[in-house]
Amino acid sequence: METTKATTSQENLALEKKYGAHDYHPLPVVLAKGEGVYLWDVEGKQYYDFLSAYSAVNQGHCHPRIINAMKEQAETLTLTSRAFHNNKLGGYMEFTTKYFGFESLLPMNTGAEGVETAIKITRKWGHTVKGIPEGQAQIVVCDNNFHGRTTTIISFSTDAGSKDHFGPHTQGFIHIPYNDTEALENVLANHPNIAGFLVEPIQGEAGVYTPDEDFVRKARAICSKYNVLLIADEIQTGIGRTGALLAVCGNCSCEGHCERQEATYTRPDLLILGKALSGGVFPVSAVLADRAIMDVIQPGQHGSTFGGNPLGTTVAMEALSVIRDEKLTQNARELGTLFRSEMQKYIDQSDIVNLVRGRGLLNAIVINDTEDSKTAWNICLKLRDNGLLAKPTHGNIIRFAPPLVMNREQLLDCISIITTTLKEFEPVKA
Repeated sequence: METTKATTSQENLALEKKYGAHDYHPLPVVLAKGEGVYLWDVEGKQYYDFLSAYSAVNQGHCHPRIINAMKEQAETLTLTSRAFHNNKLGGYMEFTTKYFGFESLLPMNTGAEGVETAIKITRKWGHTVKGIPEGQAQIVVCDNNFHGRTTTIISFSTDAGSKDHFGPHTQGFIHIPYNDTEALENVLANHPNIAGFLVEPIQGEAGVYTPDEDFVRKARAICSKYNVLLIADEIQTGIGRTGALLAVCGNCSCEGHCERQEATYTRPDLLILGKALSGGVFPVSAVLADRAIMDVIQPGQHGSTFGGNPLGTTVAMEALSVIRDEKLTQNARELGTLFRSEMQKYIDQSDIVNLVRGRGLLNAIVINDTEDSKTAWNICLKLRDNGLLAKPTHGNIIRFAPPLVMNREQLLDCISIITTTLKEFEPVKA
């Protein structure tokens, strides 16, 4: 069967439009190569990557250590299913649980699968351990959350585009405002059948909405008070992105909370990981918990054909080792402080940008325009023309999340590109 040989950006875009589902609205750029912090399109133009595949490539594009680990394993054994044991899974489970300080791990593939897994564990724990009547376990979630796009997950989304016309929706979820511990306590005090509180430590898709410093810590205390599981979705925020190993580590300055247990670290009952868990080269996700929670899952009750496969586990161990060995967490913390400081200098005299927010190298700027305007989109198009790739979210917000392997010189170059581009959109003063 012959297929079209697309060589230009326009030819590739035309093929996607003709044969693909229209489920995304990508920036019009067709990428063909990546290395470190850089991407190249099919015409050979080089760009700085300031999205990192939604934080999946924290270790940079095509990191040689991760790629080599994948190549070596791919030539030996790729998949056994969980019908049999393989010689990589046990080592991966030991490595990863010790890395993050938990007792057990359930392996999956995608972020949404990780969230679905955590929901099932939480519900069964609620029924079999907490004593919630069968079928009545509820989970508290936050407004403007983003945890994936499966049927159950979109059922508790507050985004109309993700939710409308996809019903009937799954029941069992209670909404509260994000960053509102008073609302959380009020709900838990008045609803005895709540099993868990599912939360993003920073809401990435909502525009890098960064809560109060003590939000997660207070939520932890409230959940403990009412015997409710705290479920941290760190799919996008975890693994060094925010300048800490996990966003729930707060401003912890150590390499890993497991060793020093600094005061800023808030330990969730369930931890959901994905994206950068594999450095962006293979779908790998996981849910971590202690035995008292994880052991509610028994053989045959949950799993995945590909979950825990030798290729994915090998890649994940190398990806986590790169974060540790190259001190990418510390680099994200230092460069993030620099980025926000330099952007604030621009904002102080800007009419087009209202604020910069974030933590580590997960940041966003809020454009001084309405959510339904095209200003942020047009700024991203101009950034593309000027050699930097970023994407708007929620209409008037631009997320900036480069790979954590970026160095200071590169970041300053990117800040120059961003500020120079923004100047083109500043209103003309009389």
